Parts: sequence; C-alpha cells; structure tokens
Amino acid sequence: MYQLAPNIELLFTEAGDYHDRVRAAAVAGFDAVEMWGPTGVDAPAQPKDLPALKAALEETGTRLTAQLSEPRTQFMIPPWDHSEFFRKLDEGVAIATDLGCPRIVVGSGTGFGGWKRQVQLDKLVEIYQKAIAQIAGSGITLVLEPVNVRVDHPGSLLDRTAEAVYVARGVDSPFFGVLYDIYHSAVEGEDMAAELENAGSIVEYVQLADAPGRGEPGTGALDWAERLGILRSAGYDGPIGLEYYPTTASEASVALIRDVAASA
Repeated sequence: MYQLAPNIELLFTEAGDYHDRVRAAAVAGFDAVEMWGPTGVDAPAQPKDLPALKAALEETGTRLTAQLSEPRTQFMIPPWDHSEFFRKLDEGVAIATDLGCPRIVVGSGTGFGGWKRQVQLDKLVEIYQKAIAQIAGSGITLVLEPVNVRVDHPGSLLDRTAEAVYVARGVDSPFFGVLYDIYHSAVEGEDMAAELENAGSIVEYVQLADAPGRGEPGTGALDWAERLGILRSAGYDGPIGLEYYPTTASEASVALIRDVAASA
C-alpha cells in the first residue's frame, strides 16, 4: 500500500489555515502531507505560520513528505547569477529540518533560446552539485521536477523525465534525485513504464493528478490501477503526493486513489 500525501495548498482548504488542513487530513486518515513554498515568496504559494504548522504535524503525528524550494523559478540560463537560490537554500533546509521534512523539490526555471540545450542541462548539473555541497550533512534530499510545457509551465527548461534523470546522474549524489509527476509526464505524452525503467532508483519522489484537467483521479483519462501497477513494478515504494485541483470536497476527491493505492 502506498502512503498518500495530500498537498495542503490544494486539498482540505475548507478547513482553514495550513495547520488546520494538516489536522483535517489526519482526521480523514492520512499520516502524511506535502506543501509548496514554506514562506510563500512564490505565487501561488502562501506564507505559512511555521510554528503552528509544526505543532499540528507533531500533534497529529503527520509527516511532511516534501516542500518546494524558494524562489521556485530560480534559473534563467543565462544570465548566470543564481545567488538568490543559494541564499535561500539554507533557509529552506533549516525549515525542512525543523518540520521533519526529508525532501525539497527543485526545478530548472526557464531555458534560453540562444544557448544549446545540452549546455543548459550541463549548467544545471553544476548548479546542483554546488547546492548539494552547500547543504552537505543536513540529511535533506533535493528532488528535481520536470514539468509539462504544453499546459501548465510554458517556457520551463526541463519538460522531459529523461533529461531530469541526466541531470541527476550528473550530480551523482545519494541526496539528489528526480521527482516523477505522473500528470506532467502524461501531458507530455511520455511512456511511463519506459521512463521509469530508464530512471531506475534515481526516482526519489512521486506526485499525481489525472490528465487531462489536473483534477483528482477519476476526472481524467488515466487508468490508475495500471499507473500504480507500473510504479510498483518499477520498484518505487515511497510516498505519493496528491497534487491536484479537486473538483469536489477534498475527502470525497481522494476516494478513488485511496482505494487503488490500498491494493497497489
């Protein structure tokens, strides 16, 4: 059975503030949640009351599985000045450590048409090798997320799982991996089984939403028993973030995926 982690930016919003969403998720039977940026410097994330959030996590015994790095769209390649990302990285790691969160989700930012794609990918390798050296000893894993450019993130550099895997292999650290998002991959028309076979154990985290639409499982065209079966066959047994836009009440929206995950 997979551990499911509702995204508290999108789910259980009817409960109120973020710490109350944690409690609502716990009441609904979840022992994990995920979120976007902790300080809310990037829209659409909102600032969190971090002491209250920590108290809710501890009170309910809920695990925070992932948070986003800030600033989120950190890399325009070129220019080569990425000092703000590195400045904020230490703050993000300190927050993750305090909240007991083992992963920070990082991205590629936007590409630049005047430079060859391979040059930009190799630059990402350099950036993240430096980041891993900076946070050495923290125990925090950085997970690189490729996102679709067809619908949600036009202009992003990394839109292919295989290229994120290339970067992660170049970084070559046990504390750096890939976030495989089933929704983004499906929107890009990727073959899930082939991508996961290529990625192997470098996949450190998984998120999902249905496609098309980015709603809860059951609102799109994806076969979720098949998808989670592929995931299990690929050897992934970690948590799965529920990062979707619900079309109904949060607790009702999780019914299908909870049922499928229970037998996956």
